[in-house]
This record gives sequence, structure tokens and C-alpha cells, in this order.
Amino acid sequence: MRKLWLVTVNTYLRQVKSWSFLILVLSPFVMIALSFGIGWISANSATNGDRIAVVSNQPALRSAYLKTLGKDGAAPAIKTVKAAKQAQRTEKIQGYVVLTQGKQLKAVYRGSQALSSSRKAKLTSFLTSVQNQQNVAQAKLTKQQVATLQQQPIVQQKVTSSLGQKKVAKMASFWILVFMVYMILTTYSSITAQEIASEKGTKIMEIIFSSTTAIKYFLGKIFGVLLMIVTQLVVYVIGGWASLTAGQHFSATRDLYTSYHALINQVVGNLFSINLVFLFVGVILYTVLAAFCGALVAKPEDSSKAGYPAVYLSMIAFFATFPFQSNADALFVRIMSYMPFFSSYFMPMRVINGTASTLQISLSMLILLATLLGMTWYIGRIYGGLMLQTDEGSFWKRLKRGLAN
Repeated sequence: MRKLWLVTVNTYLRQVKSWSFLILVLSPFVMIALSFGIGWISANSATNGDRIAVVSNQPALRSAYLKTLGKDGAAPAIKTVKAAKQAQRTEKIQGYVVLTQGKQLKAVYRGSQALSSSRKAKLTSFLTSVQNQQNVAQAKLTKQQVATLQQQPIVQQKVTSSLGQKKVAKMASFWILVFMVYMILTTYSSITAQEIASEKGTKIMEIIFSSTTAIKYFLGKIFGVLLMIVTQLVVYVIGGWASLTAGQHFSATRDLYTSYHALINQVVGNLFSINLVFLFVGVILYTVLAAFCGALVAKPEDSSKAGYPAVYLSMIAFFATFPFQSNADALFVRIMSYMPFFSSYFMPMRVINGTASTLQISLSMLILLATLLGMTWYIGRIYGGLMLQTDEGSFWKRLKRGLAN
């Protein structure tokens, strides 16, 4: 047992200490930070250039319109046409509005670009409201007449938002989970295959197998890679939790989180469920297959190509899910949800969409675990012969010989 864990720790530390693993784990967080950073910088750099100055001979009218523009959209310090023209030339503002009030309100906008539809609508709405108040005052209407004029039609809209939100949450959960499974499987299949293939046919393997059994050495390699996967998943969980917590308190994302917190909670709930177990067991199964592929290479120089069979199989399963993202109860999906190497993609899809019962989920998991244990035992038993095999026959001959051991 001591030798098994010695191989495990050695494999784990050698991979974790590498720059490639550090980049692999941190790259998603770097991309997220860069996206938010660039968005925040561009939003803030564009704030001044998008502001509008307001000039008017009526301070009360000017003040009221500035409030509708908001702090980010208005330039309250600019009060004259001369100052507005100078600010526009230096691109400190987008343009300026001149408001005049008589019997009829008038607004003249001058700028480097046209008003956006939302700002134009706000300006029109503001002027209409003030004009109506002025008209009522000039007409000297009674309170009853004013109330009659102010009556508005009633428009009601009843939307079952929870159903739409659940659909969006299911779709988001599906894509996040499928891409997570695919990326982890592809990455660690290659790492495992290269880790084992690089030792193929070397003298050191004869010395190792003379001091410990081949199956213990094989399991040590697999456990070392699994510890790497666990490390990455733990970092993602902690990083995701920290990102959500920061999003609740960071001013730039607080409003966004408040608007979508229910959707975010549903997506997180879909991910942190039995789906995570399917992901983890599926990754182990592909890792064992990749180890077998690595042991089948003819020489260490071929280690870079060793993981191709496992990667290609993962790609087939990955792309096979695309046509069924909105039809999780299709016969093909139900069949594939019980097939090892495919169930890690298809059963979580059914779980997210609620088309799989507890019995069906359990049966799929049992088949997946039985396949994993059976493959691990069989490959571990023939691992020594595969690693010491040095002939350079075709891949299919080596595969046939390996399976016959």
C-alpha cells in the first residue's frame, strides 16, 4: 500500500508543480477577470464621451431634465452654449440640448452623433409631460376636468416568468456541464496517456516492476491524475463561490446579480447534484482508457499521440449531445444515457430536464461504475506486459496482443 501511494503522490506532485497545470487551472479565472476588467474600463472610459449637456433659460426646467438623464448621462457643470461647444470639440460630451420655454416648449439637440432611441424617447416623454402641465395651467381647467384628461388606458401583461427562467437555467446548465466534461476529459486523457506512454519500454520499468506489482503502479498513476482532477474541481468550486460572493458586493455587477440571482441559483443547483458525480466517474473512466492507450504505443516518442483514441471518443460523445439539447426524452438520448463513455454526457442532460427517474439514474450510475471497475482491474492485470512490450507492429496488432494477455 505504501508503494501505491508513493507512486500516486509522485505523479500528482510532478504534474501539479508544472506551469502547464497552473495555467490550465487559472486560465478560466484570468479570462473572466479580463472580460470584466475590459468591460468596466470601456464602460467608464465611454461615460464622459456619452454625456449630454443641458442649456436653458429656465433653471427649474433644466434641473428637471438633468434628473431624467441620470448621473452618468448628464454634464451638469456645463450651463452655457459656449461651454457646451468647447466640451464637444474636446469630446468630453456627446452633444448638448437647448431647452426654451414659452407657450410651446422647444428642444434643439446638437451633437457629434444622433441621440440614441432611448434618450430621444426620454426627451420626448419629458417635454410632453411638462407641456401637458403647462397646457392644463393655461386652460384653467377644474380638478374634475384635469382628472378626466389624465385617464389612461390599462394594459395588462401576465407572464409566467418562472417557466421561462427554468428553461433558460436548463439550457445554461446543459452547456456549462457539457463543456466542463469535454474540456476536463480531453485535457486529462492526453495528460494520462502521455504520462504512461513516456515510460514505455524503458529500463526503469523493469526495475519498478521488480519491486512492486504492475497493478499497484498502474493504480498509483491513475490516482495521481485523479488527485489533479479533484484539485482543479476544488479550485473551480472555491473560485466560483468567491466570484458569486464578489458579484453581490462589487458595484459593477451588483445590479446584474440581483436581477439574475434566481437564475444563477437554479444553474448552480443543476451543476452541484448527481451530475457532478457523473462528471467525475466519467472522467475516471476516460482516464483509464487513456492509460490503456498510452501503454499501447510502440515507443516513448509516440507519447504525444497516445491519447488520441480517448480524445476522439470524447469528441464523438460531446458533439452527439448537440441535436438533443431541447429533446432530452428522445429514444437515442435514453439509450446513450446507459452506455458507458456516453452516459456522462447524456444522463446529466436528462437529469437537468427532469426526464430521468431515480431508478434510471441509479441504474446508469451502476453500469458506469461496473464498467470502470472492470476496466481498471483488467488493464491493471495486463499493464506489466503492455509496458514491457517493445515491438513496433501496427496499433491494431498491439491492441490485439494486449487484449489477449
